[in-house]
Amino acid sequence: MTFQPVLPLSGYAGWRFLARTAESQRDLVARAPATQRETAAFRERIGRTQTAEALVADRALLRVALGAFGLEADVNNRAFIRKVLESPSADPKSLANRLADKRYLEFARAFGFAEPGGPFTRRAGFADRMISAYQTRQFEIAVGNKDESMRLALTAERELSALASRQGTPDALWFGVMGNPPLRQVFETALGLPRGFGALDIDRQLAVFREKTGRALGSGEIAQFADRGRREDLVRLFLLRSELRASPFAAPAASALTLVQAIPRARGPLG
Repeated sequence: MTFQPVLPLSGYAGWRFLARTAESQRDLVARAPATQRETAAFRERIGRTQTAEALVADRALLRVALGAFGLEADVNNRAFIRKVLESPSADPKSLANRLADKRYLEFARAFGFAEPGGPFTRRAGFADRMISAYQTRQFEIAVGNKDESMRLALTAERELSALASRQGTPDALWFGVMGNPPLRQVFETALGLPRGFGALDIDRQLAVFREKTGRALGSGEIAQFADRGRREDLVRLFLLRSELRASPFAAPAASALTLVQAIPRARGPLG
């Protein structure tokens, strides 16, 4: 039987329930027979997979590999994925570097088929890291099948935690957000940005993201999201605005959102 997450409520109240139960619900996904079969096969064979060609030729392995990065929709795009995997991350003209969605670059770097010293599939702990990431995203997919806003909130919590701890300039961290479609959607919704915002000049987008984040959360920099409370603030604002967008009374409700934002926020860690 396919795992069915428990989501008794929607919106921010539902998020607080999910935050309290996420760890135990993730464990149920990991123990599901289908997941165990997929991950056992990955663990057994990935160490022998030494080329991008070999990985894309093995659909079972490719499904887990792509799923670990939220790219499972590309499981049938084998020629494209092979080109991504064969893209050196140090070459700014390589395909993985030129793609707007930077999850592809992270995917290529992780497997290292085109990296010095690669591939990395035989390294200690590689299979465990990929399997853990895959199981996490399978849980998020299951949640999204019931409530897509909850899936995006889970993604924001996880991705921002990792991104905020990376080395890089403040602009580079923002570009990491802007090049991650699910994370970008969370920010655009939370900040009330209009549809079509992504068509603006990239530098203008960066300025608007920073300015509006500063107004909403007190700081315009991504490094603040190393703090769980700040991630919670963003998720809360995202879920409130998501509900407003879905409401037929969205315009009158805007003033209610302003009042809610003024109420002291209840913070708490995910898990």
